[in-house]
Amino acid sequence: MEKEMLKLKVQMLGGFSMTLGDEPLSFSRNSTTKAMKLLQILLYHSKQGISRKTLIEYLYGREDMADAANSLRVTVHRMKKMLTDMGLPKHNYVRISKGVYQWDAPVETVLDVFCFENILEGIMAEEKKSLKINLLKEACNMYAGEFLPSSSEDEWVVIQSVQLKKKYSSALKELCNYLWEEEAYEQILDYCETACRLYPFDEWQSVKIDCYMALNRYEEAINEYETTAKLFFEELGVTPSEKMIQQFEYMSKHMSYKPESLREIKGRLMEDDDDSGAFYCTLPSFRDGYRLVRRIIERNGQSVFMMLCSIVDGQGRPMKNEQKLNAMAEELFDSIKHSLRRGDSFTRFSPSQFLILLVGTNKEDCDIIFERIENYFSREHKSWKKNLEFYITSVADVENHNSRLFFKNNDIQWKENE
Repeated sequence: MEKEMLKLKVQMLGGFSMTLGDEPLSFSRNSTTKAMKLLQILLYHSKQGISRKTLIEYLYGREDMADAANSLRVTVHRMKKMLTDMGLPKHNYVRISKGVYQWDAPVETVLDVFCFENILEGIMAEEKKSLKINLLKEACNMYAGEFLPSSSEDEWVVIQSVQLKKKYSSALKELCNYLWEEEAYEQILDYCETACRLYPFDEWQSVKIDCYMALNRYEEAINEYETTAKLFFEELGVTPSEKMIQQFEYMSKHMSYKPESLREIKGRLMEDDDDSGAFYCTLPSFRDGYRLVRRIIERNGQSVFMMLCSIVDGQGRPMKNEQKLNAMAEELFDSIKHSLRRGDSFTRFSPSQFLILLVGTNKEDCDIIFERIENYFSREHKSWKKNLEFYITSVADVENHNSRLFFKNNDIQWKENE
């Protein structure tokens, strides 16, 4: 079959690629060149075209161009050569009429993003439930990810990407609602697995947890929650939503295990390895451990202290340099774990702060402990000492109104000096 009779298929969702018939076309140049950007702009605006003014703004708006119009002519020429080098037929590829540039190819051009939007339009017009579900599935399967991710710094791409993501999320939510009515939980899990991979912080994991609970697969539900909680805290420094926390509490109550002997139960509770140093736990686990210790000291009066270690910019202000903060936080984690006893526990409270629970110690020992942490933290970078601050309070006084550290709504809070 002649190439002119083939379709040119263009992928813009989840990446950028072009296929002529069944033959993938390879790009010999970097995907961020002006010629490549011009190609993407013309393809996306192929229906109505794009004005010269807007095209120049998209391509050169942030640069000081003495002659943007001439630069555009050069870029158009380079784009045409790029297309023929890729294996496309020799052709003009750009039609200009009254200042409007439009894609003009000798083969039918099919864009995945247009197909996606056409399916969504069909969903709105469809009244039959079974057909609507099939169209929703087709749309969700077609959405392979962010719109032109390699050009995500371009403003026009960002705008389209946000809109397309919103359409995808809406379609997936509608599909999940229909599948939930049909108790098709396994199908929901498959579609939400893709959504979690594409947008891990949009809490599609919550829908997966609902499905696991509906299938009485509580252990998988808890694993999903714990994995998500770890992801949210390590990447964003936040805890999951209130809904997910409520899900966790519900499924914890409904976990069922077959009867086991005390030895078997003890084996399940043991740590995986004989790790040295302090015990690191997630913030929710640290909260529960704190509450238990709080009750214990009410009975035996044991001395327990809470220490807050914070990374600052050297002048007592929060560290804003994200790259430097991440490096220091990793070092502080190792420093705390190395400097404390196995019976002490700690958690990461925020991207720049760690909380430590010190059992059976006194105020003077706390100062020594911080000095050990500080020395280990700055062993390779002596100047890092100025980037570390700490505050210590007795657990017996931590909920006193005079304390800067307190608990509120199941979260540890830090009250600024008034």
